[in-house]
Amino acid sequence: MKIILAKPRGFCAGVERAIKCVERALELYGPPVYVLNDIVHNATVVQLLREKGAKFVRMLEDVPEGSHVLFSAHGVGPDCRELARRRKLQVIDATCPLVSKVHREARRFADLNYTIILIGEKGHDEVMGTAGWAGANYQVVLNPSDIDAVHVRDPQKVAYLTQTTLSVDDCERVIRALQGRFPEIKGPPSNDICYATQNRQRAVNELTGEADLVLVVGDPESANSKRLAEICRKKVQASYLISSCDMIQEPWIEGVKTVLVTSGASAPEFLVQGVVEYLKRREFCEVEERAVAAENIHFRLPDSIR
Repeated sequence: MKIILAKPRGFCAGVERAIKCVERALELYGPPVYVLNDIVHNATVVQLLREKGAKFVRMLEDVPEGSHVLFSAHGVGPDCRELARRRKLQVIDATCPLVSKVHREARRFADLNYTIILIGEKGHDEVMGTAGWAGANYQVVLNPSDIDAVHVRDPQKVAYLTQTTLSVDDCERVIRALQGRFPEIKGPPSNDICYATQNRQRAVNELTGEADLVLVVGDPESANSKRLAEICRKKVQASYLISSCDMIQEPWIEGVKTVLVTSGASAPEFLVQGVVEYLKRREFCEVEERAVAAENIHFRLPDSIR
């Protein structure tokens, strides 16, 4: 069997930074350090940080007044920041800088009294955070079919922004549909879909043609991992999103000659290597890493903990 390891894969700069924020805060202040929501969407990462002393909460009211609290990589709205200030919490902002860019765009359009169309998943942590900066005049769509239900006050003052972890192709279809209905619609100065999401999608688009089976390592709560698996499934029917090698089913592998292995932007590399080792234990495997794009991006830690 041949194993093709797609590159780039795994942690993006925003995820890497968010995890380091928690680890650095624990070093500086000792446990417990509180984290609002999952720092990144990967249950294994969250559990490892929990074992080190991080406490994950769903509401700021669950954080003792004056304690250190981290905002996750997905970001929060201004109301959450104001509540943290009132509760005298020591905030460490682990929001991905590329998500913060979308927040600034939302605030700019909101200040200009635009109706903002957020392209993304309703209820996703990132979309909820961005919605807070968009003010009251926003709507969320995910598919072109959602656009029929969109109502705006002024068709001349409509803008769109996107979740950073969407399928590039699917997002472009939604944008074209929005432009068809609202010819004057404005968008962000540059693509909101993050570089890592685009690179991982580009890699599988180029490499799936060589595979009989595709294994995408990622958490089912991870939007970018789900999009990656969906893209693969359109090209190779035998494509599966797995959180670890424990999810692999033997019938998937029978008769397979080439496996493409990749991972979402919040999946640690040791889970990928676990998949490789699982396959190697079954039979002799030739492992080849195939690089489609180079990534050398790293984000600085917040000043408060750097």
